Amino acid sequence: MPLTMNQEVFITCAVTGSGATQGRSPHVPRSPEQIADSAIAAARAGAAIVHCHVRDPDTGAPSRDGALYREVTERIREADTDVVLNLTAGMGGDLVFGAPDTPLPLRPGTDMIGAEARVAHIDACRPEICTLDCGTMNFAEADYVMTNTPGMLRAMAARMRDFGVRPEIEAFDTGHLWLARSLVEEGVIRDPALVQLCMGIPWGAPDDLTTFLAMVNNVPADWTWSAFSIGRHQMPYVAASVLAGGNVRVGLEDNLWLGKGRLATNEALVARAVTIVESLGARVLGPDEVRTRLNLTRQAPV
Repeated sequence: MPLTMNQEVFITCAVTGSGATQGRSPHVPRSPEQIADSAIAAARAGAAIVHCHVRDPDTGAPSRDGALYREVTERIREADTDVVLNLTAGMGGDLVFGAPDTPLPLRPGTDMIGAEARVAHIDACRPEICTLDCGTMNFAEADYVMTNTPGMLRAMAARMRDFGVRPEIEAFDTGHLWLARSLVEEGVIRDPALVQLCMGIPWGAPDDLTTFLAMVNNVPADWTWSAFSIGRHQMPYVAASVLAGGNVRVGLEDNLWLGKGRLATNEALVARAVTIVESLGARVLGPDEVRTRLNLTRQAPV
């Protein structure tokens, strides 16, 4: 694969995620106000897109509460700093099995709901983008499966299309890209698609460069893509993605550290990414430029 560097790059900040990080850093935002404030700080530092989950404000546990999403959306929309809003639609597909000899009944932590319920907050909040995790996989823990069947994805993507919200395909392995191409061919997702390559998450695609380039080479040439890796490889993947022709994602969802012994904030991670992108000779795009390039529609919550 020839080196085809991206000269104009947009940065996504994944603000908080749904992982058990709230006890590991005081900078992981919990309440809607904290999440919105952190998103806006990331935008001021150079992020064109903010990707948001919500959490229970008291416990920090991941939540699907539509009222929390609504508050985050309204706070970000009402701020004096512009940014493209990307809300997760990945919640509600969790299966936690019992021991290998007794996998059923399913254990606490299982959270399986239908397609309409999984995108209800997208319908209400109308962000420009929402995520579509394009496949099922074993996900880190021994007995947890992230479940996204082809039928579920077709139903969710059709609803996103009806809402006028653009799906960002989250691909954790090459097979997820294969499925995404099929959904585009069927017309469920419009062509060209928007893709996030998710590297280094157990047990998806490992974050070595050989696998990364295999992922990149499975993205159709006219699609727009970004990539990230987790933990200490977050910043190296900023450079790797730009050099391979893509855009970048950073944020506390994927990495808590700015350096050894230095806990990060979202805005600090974005600022570091801006430095890397500009040091490579590329330009960082703003939110209006991203809306134009991706044909995004900014809507008010309904």
